[in-house]
Amino acid sequence: MASNKTGQKSRTGNPMVTKNGNPRLGPLNIEQLEKLSASARKKNVAKIQRRITELKSRPTYRAPVVEVAAEPVAE
Repeated sequence: MASNKTGQKSRTGNPMVTKNGNPRLGPLNIEQLEKLSASARKKNVAKIQRRITELKSRPTYRAPVVEVAAEPVAE
């Protein structure tokens, strides 16, 4: 591949962002999407929330199980 011509910018690709800068949400799970929505641009928050509800509505979604540590039984 030829090198960049003069005046062109070379942009390194990021697999989590499309070529126009929008976040690519497909490979993220619900926990990662919730963290992303907290720090996302206002423009992208609705898209992230829509993806979260889409994932939660799937029949394969299982709510996270909170494990409670069992206390040892004193004899």
